[in-house]
Amino acid sequence: MSLLKPLLLNLGQHDTVSDEEAALLASAITKEATFVTGDDIVAIGSRPAYSSLLVDGFAARYKMLSDGGRQITALHVAGDFVDLHAFLLKTMDHGIVALSPCHVAFAEHGDLKTISEQAPHLTRLLWLDTLVDGAIHREWIVAMGRRSRKSQLAHLICELYVRLRGVQRTVDWSFHFPLSQAEMADVLGLSVVHMNRVIQSLRREDLISWTHHTISILDWVRLQEVAEFDPTYLSMMREPR
Repeated sequence: MSLLKPLLLNLGQHDTVSDEEAALLASAITKEATFVTGDDIVAIGSRPAYSSLLVDGFAARYKMLSDGGRQITALHVAGDFVDLHAFLLKTMDHGIVALSPCHVAFAEHGDLKTISEQAPHLTRLLWLDTLVDGAIHREWIVAMGRRSRKSQLAHLICELYVRLRGVQRTVDWSFHFPLSQAEMADVLGLSVVHMNRVIQSLRREDLISWTHHTISILDWVRLQEVAEFDPTYLSMMREPR
């Protein structure tokens, strides 16, 4: 069950996962692998016969442009099924890349189909996981379209902290964050120079520290205010689903 712990922590934020449901998930995990930083976990255009569960590390969903530019459209942390949607979509229209060394477990689509037919509550929890992905995407669109860049970065830091805390990847108000400023620029759609200025603005206001791949939140209340952060979209209230 050690491979499943991050996923069970993730799903358990929304509703109780029974021992029987955990056993079903465990039976669906058929293999595991490790990826180094920069490896594609799932390649653009591929037709995977499995869905990938991020056991540890950071990964990103991305699209490439013809000029070589890259836009990161989602960040994934431990406990995320990074391509659960591939179970039904079949062909990947985007890629999933490892942003750090990643430990990944794989669930065969045939076993996920069995779960969807035999375990309706667990199926709803997995469905909810993809709905939260969509909710995060909506927040990113709002942030890119309407928020200041300082507010956008503050919102992302708040979001990551809450998500990582839920899967026991934080220490007090700090968390490991291995992305470079260039990768963060791909997330926020900025130049590296502009990205650096935005980070410095949060530092100057004593909202965060960001050193040696560790982000520490120095003033949670003010950071939330700058971000206009409301975690409702993450659906982390445990209730019957």
